[in-house]
Amino acid sequence: MFKSSERKPFQQDSVTYQGSSSSHLQYPHRLNFYDKPPLFDVAIEEFETCALDRLRVLAEIESSAARNRTWEESTLAVRTQCDKHLVMKPNSSKYDDLDEQRRKDHLSHFVLRLAFCRSEDLRRRYVKAESTLFRMRYEDDAHADREAFLNSRDFNCLPVPADEKAKYHTELSSLYFAPSKNEAERKAAFEREKYFKVKWTRVPDLVEKRRVFLNRGWAYVPSQEQSSIIFQEFESRLEKALEMTARLLPRLDEDTRLIPILNNLSQGFIAGSSSDWMGENGDNANGEELKAEMIDDMSKRHFPMCMKTLHDRLQRDNHLKHFGRLQYGLFLKVLGLSVEEAIVFWRKSFSRITDDKFNKEYRYNIRHTYGLEGKRANYPAKNCLQVMAPGAQEYGCPYKTYNPDNLQSALLSTYSHLGLKAADLPDIMQLVGAHSYHTACTRVFEVTHGSCGVKKGDGLNGEHVTHPNQYAAHSRELYKAAAGGGSSEDMVVVTS
Repeated sequence: MFKSSERKPFQQDSVTYQGSSSSHLQYPHRLNFYDKPPLFDVAIEEFETCALDRLRVLAEIESSAARNRTWEESTLAVRTQCDKHLVMKPNSSKYDDLDEQRRKDHLSHFVLRLAFCRSEDLRRRYVKAESTLFRMRYEDDAHADREAFLNSRDFNCLPVPADEKAKYHTELSSLYFAPSKNEAERKAAFEREKYFKVKWTRVPDLVEKRRVFLNRGWAYVPSQEQSSIIFQEFESRLEKALEMTARLLPRLDEDTRLIPILNNLSQGFIAGSSSDWMGENGDNANGEELKAEMIDDMSKRHFPMCMKTLHDRLQRDNHLKHFGRLQYGLFLKVLGLSVEEAIVFWRKSFSRITDDKFNKEYRYNIRHTYGLEGKRANYPAKNCLQVMAPGAQEYGCPYKTYNPDNLQSALLSTYSHLGLKAADLPDIMQLVGAHSYHTACTRVFEVTHGSCGVKKGDGLNGEHVTHPNQYAAHSRELYKAAAGGGSSEDMVVVTS
């Protein structure tokens, strides 16, 4: 569309920016349209871990949208996750590992393409989250780095010549420049502004907001609105790439190493990209040893609904089936229940059977979960992703498995003594209806910990729930702090 001698659209006057040289980098720009797939060898472990790190960032973007955070609040929350899991320093940074950071970003994007291309809903959600991440990076990027990226690409836009700009002077100036007492300054600003023509379908957001001049199917876009063209181009290219990937995906079916990983990753938006939760001291315990007699009271204050449901079922039936015992037992183990106290707890709970039957059929399994029998593995507690796994109905996530009426009744009966009211349910059910189950659980946490100073949008120190033990441990910490440093189990909750 342009002659080789013409300057590319969006190219600005050269800017001297100390430290912005990127000629030595394999990835010269922090921004990336991901046109080319990664062509390097990758270990299976790296394939999965880098994708999980990116998924944590995208899950935070989805969670922020579900919780109606402002753009500034969302950007801050996502930036925090990026600093932890997907660092991307600018070219001006003094760090030497810029290429390694961008290599990880490049690889993780394409791995998640494989995971999220398999249904229209997953593709839509992935495009929305990735487009938001690109926009945040675009706005955060240094001016010189951003201009260097824009000048490296051809966005297929027509620069508006001076005569055409003069022809539509009235329309363009009235739309983009508000009337001013100083007409000379207004006119000078108009003369300085550069305009580009694109088909109106490429800037639907500007058309919808009436922020662009339209003429015979062309949209006249000022340089101050050029980001709309860039964002739309990114989104359009990614949509097409995902559709193409979906057509090619069946070729992977024979690779038994990758399919389970991709299946696990595709559940990431639903479960908030969980991982094995660890305590603050690096171990799985919460810092205090629990006694068997403390569990019932703790379940009423600190347990997420999935574990509270298992506890109530155990107390009602004096029994849980194998997978229920495994899931709940590992949760209590990580919460700080020793193997000796666990045996006491389960023996008391299984009150309808004899000591002989308990010792023969259940004691071994309890010790096994603590790594004291069998292959002596230190089994972690199940995270939200595993609790929500397909087929996990009987011992799964209530927000996912319960029908709406039963869920609302269960929420009120479980948490009304902690301040949850019927007026809180529409907000929670809206999140459930959007399949944002971990965000709904986070909202319940916020409501039920209002007496500890938690407000809407706070989450768990700014994060959403991704693990039942994360929920319980943070709840105990809040109650302990509210009690002035004493035991959180000694605090009396008073509700109206």
